[in-house]
Amino acid sequence: MFKKVIIKDDERGLLFKKGSYIKVLQPGVYRHTSFSDDNVILQNVSKRFAVPSKELNLFLQDEKLVEQLTIADVQDYEYMLHFEDGKFVSLLTAGKYAFWNVLKKHTFIRIDSRNPEISPEIDHSLLAKLQGHIQMLEVGSHESGLLFYNNVWQRELRPGRYFFWKGPTSVQVKTVDLRQLQLDMTGQEIMTEDKVTLRLNFVCQYKIVDPLKAIQIKSFEEQVYILLQLILREYVGTLKLDDLLRMKQEIAVFVLTRLNEQKEHYGVQFISAGLKDIILPGDIKDILNTVLLAEKKAQANLITRREETASTRSLLNTAKLMDENGTLYRLKELEFLEKICEKIGTISLTGGGNLLEQLNSLLSVKSVEKT
Repeated sequence: MFKKVIIKDDERGLLFKKGSYIKVLQPGVYRHTSFSDDNVILQNVSKRFAVPSKELNLFLQDEKLVEQLTIADVQDYEYMLHFEDGKFVSLLTAGKYAFWNVLKKHTFIRIDSRNPEISPEIDHSLLAKLQGHIQMLEVGSHESGLLFYNNVWQRELRPGRYFFWKGPTSVQVKTVDLRQLQLDMTGQEIMTEDKVTLRLNFVCQYKIVDPLKAIQIKSFEEQVYILLQLILREYVGTLKLDDLLRMKQEIAVFVLTRLNEQKEHYGVQFISAGLKDIILPGDIKDILNTVLLAEKKAQANLITRREETASTRSLLNTAKLMDENGTLYRLKELEFLEKICEKIGTISLTGGGNLLEQLNSLLSVKSVEKT
């Protein structure tokens, strides 16, 4: 009695005797006595070489078998991309793998995960198939990215999308906003030289130009705020209230100049600064309002007296002209007579004569008195 084993063209046989591997069998028909301890395990050469419950190294001692296999040995810190006939199949993690090279050509790309940035030789169209082994980090169009490996700075990243291997190296990208930023200081209490406590609303605009320096400063915005606060105190504390109110337009120039003295340290460019409001205490405000009212009243009195003087001078000049010119005097009389008539509804005459004669006689009397 014989046992017949048929091995097809896309198969190979692994012959075992009493459980021990003997050799590889090529396609064909093999017969064994039914009483023998021979056993044949068939392998499909289109699939990965693997024998259940057997170590791969057991078979690598057979040189004829090894000639038909492609071996991939992946270290603990590595990944390996497996391609069959140029087409991606899978990603291999740490371990030793064997593939039949009879019908297909197997190629590999070895990746050292200790260098996490994905190299340009890897087509990004494959990344969707590698989701569990990569991480994606983005830098916005208005940002700069700072790349760190294990908290050690590597380089600056421009806006875009970046892919890194997951592995023993920790990858972080810290982003910094490069747009124009604004710092508002609201209700800041500062005392003037004459001990008046004011509240100031101040604003400044700045832009980060050196992201690495900016992120090396802990609580960056808070420290810029404190710098602005100290500069304001320095300026306001040396002025009296009246001087400050008179020179409030100059405070922005002073503050901006002092801020830019520190721009290299903070990695920023201070663009503009300005004082929005000066809020006075209630009692000081009442005093200033009283002073302002008194000043305005004094100005109004001065203007009134100036106008009265001008009016008197004008009347004096007119009187001199009428005294020197009789015709002008007569015209002025007629002008006033016209104004009187405009306000009179009716005129009553007494005695004889008509209206014209009485008016002429009135004017004649005044003319005689004048002469």
